[in-house]
Formats: sequence, C-alpha cells, structure tokens
Amino acid sequence: MTASLLLLALASYLGLGILFSIAFAFKGVGRVDPTAAHGTWGFRLLILPGSIMLWPLLARRWLGGTQSPPEERNSHRLAARL
Repeated sequence: MTASLLLLALASYLGLGILFSIAFAFKGVGRVDPTAAHGTWGFRLLILPGSIMLWPLLARRWLGGTQSPPEERNSHRLAARL
C-alpha cells in the first residue's frame, strides 16, 4: 500500500515535470534568462532532464516574473560589499 502510494506520487511528479519542461524549454527559458532565449535546439534538449527534475523551482521563477538569474551569495561577495 505504501509503496504503491510512493510510486504514484513519483509518477505524478515526473509526469508534471515532463509537461512543464516541454513548455519551459520552448517558452519559459527566455523569460527566466534572457541570454537563453536565443539558445539552439540542442541547448533546449540539454535542459529538458534538469527541468523535469527541478520543475517546482523553475515554475516559481517563471511565474514570479524573474528576468535574470540570481546573484550568487557567498562569504567573498558579502565581504566585498562591506
């Protein structure tokens, strides 16, 4: 019973990820990262597996209207600001 529910949840997650990643690779990637808007077909195929697995994070960025990648936050950058 538990294994069936776990497999159903995993299949649902991957199914939604596949549907999302197709739309994201052809429309959404340009809105999240403007330099990726001019990517080739090969680039779009390469980002499909990652967008399938990370679809909740990418959907939040796409729907949130983020126009550029976030700036990396580490101790060196924080020290440089001071």
